[in-house]
Amino acid sequence: MSEFAFELELCAHLESRNEGILARQLGASVADPGGRILDVVRIEPTSSFEERAAITCEAIPDAAIESDVGTGRTRYWKEAFGDDCHPDHARRATERACEIGFFESERRNGREYVRQVARYPEWVDRIVGIENKPDLGRPGNLESQLRTDVCLALVDEAILATESYVTRAHLNRIPKEVGIWRVHHEGSADPDDESAIRIEVVREPTPLPVDEPGIEPLESHPGRTEVAVVSPAKKARTRRRLAERAYGKGWRTYEFPACAACFPTDVDDRGATLPHCDWNDRIVDVAAECGPACPGYDPADAPTVDLEAERDRRTPWQANPDGRRRRQSGLDRFG
Repeated sequence: MSEFAFELELCAHLESRNEGILARQLGASVADPGGRILDVVRIEPTSSFEERAAITCEAIPDAAIESDVGTGRTRYWKEAFGDDCHPDHARRATERACEIGFFESERRNGREYVRQVARYPEWVDRIVGIENKPDLGRPGNLESQLRTDVCLALVDEAILATESYVTRAHLNRIPKEVGIWRVHHEGSADPDDESAIRIEVVREPTPLPVDEPGIEPLESHPGRTEVAVVSPAKKARTRRRLAERAYGKGWRTYEFPACAACFPTDVDDRGATLPHCDWNDRIVDVAAECGPACPGYDPADAPTVDLEAERDRRTPWQANPDGRRRRQSGLDRFG
């Protein structure tokens, strides 16, 4: 099975068990943005999750969350951001926060004043990072990726998910703090039948010290590795951004092609609507595999699939929350 299909199958399975907010392919570096991409991120929420869900379905800009904009009196937007926030970045954050309903604004004397529609809740309890490697015989940079997760300790737990039989040699190469799941296909001798899976916990993960400084490997040279020491405060901000991106993005970020050979799977059979190609007889990564260059390509109208509505039905995420906009523009000009 391809890593792409394996990843979608695992997300659908975890979602069916109501295991928090799931997202795919998110950056999990601090000192080197883009240096580490997590295959799957699972956010385990606190009891304040419903407060977060009621604000907006989108990711809230971190600069807006960190600003001095509160829920009381409005503030002139330029005065609400610290000196370390570039004015252009502050302006983009303000516009985006207003667009998605986290800020509300009013104009007075040619200036824009903003305030939060609701106090930002502490809605994230734990973050779990999952690295997918169905075939351990082709590990790639697996060991260094997992070592980064352990040394940086940005996530509370790091887990390796695989289809391979895990040998003692594998266990010795994989950092001992990393949990290991072996994914089994139930009820079928065909390894490409994703209709039912079972997770065997080979090794439980060890909780990582997210509240302590982390070490992020940057660049390797013969005999040495450049690293960055990451403070707990920087890790906390990155964790919040990671959680917000996960909430806004989710894991249904794939497409369906304009090809008669590819059709949407039944959500009740697979746990999600996935792109299945009859010609390849498997789940396909449309962006990478589909198009006129494929020998099985048969031009047709792309199917209509509302993945956002599916996420709304099957997860705690809300596509159209009521929001908290108070419609009180102008009240505090008399304060």
